[in-house]
Amino acid sequence: MSKAAVKISGDLLSNPLCVQDQAFLEMDSFNQEKVNQISKTVIDPLKKYSSVFPSLNIAVKRREQALQDYKWLQSKVKKYEEKEKTGPTMVKLHQAREELRPVREDFEAKNKQLLDEMPKFYHSRIDYFQPSFESLIRAQVVYFTEMHNIFSELTDQIDQAGLSDEQRERKNEAKLSELRALSFVADD
Repeated sequence: MSKAAVKISGDLLSNPLCVQDQAFLEMDSFNQEKVNQISKTVIDPLKKYSSVFPSLNIAVKRREQALQDYKWLQSKVKKYEEKEKTGPTMVKLHQAREELRPVREDFEAKNKQLLDEMPKFYHSRIDYFQPSFESLIRAQVVYFTEMHNIFSELTDQIDQAGLSDEQRERKNEAKLSELRALSFVADD
């Protein structure tokens, strides 16, 4: 919306009738300032906050890989436990349990870390964005107050001594009729 307002004020400023008017210049500077404020207070913090997500996704993927490894070794241990208790099977069972121990510890550590950090990260979003939104609201209040003042001044300049809307509309239609009557204007 702010970028559209900047475009409109830029288009108005490119019109020779408006270039000289100080109110239009003020409107353009207020529009530019609002766009800058939104960028500083909302967009930049959002970008910074979203930059955390790739590292969280990597941590979740590492946990999932550790879980897959853990499940695979767990099924290997279970398979040896179900086999006949012979010497070679017992050796393989012992080896599988030894392989399982560090993998289980790795998975549990990664899982615990995510279980601790994810809720903290989730709850921190409110504290992180609240100042941004407060700043945005304050900037909008200032911006719209100034725009109201500028448009009021422009309306007073444009408004002709107490004409009603109907009178203004008839006057505009008369001027349009004069323009249509010109020889170089094509008919629709």
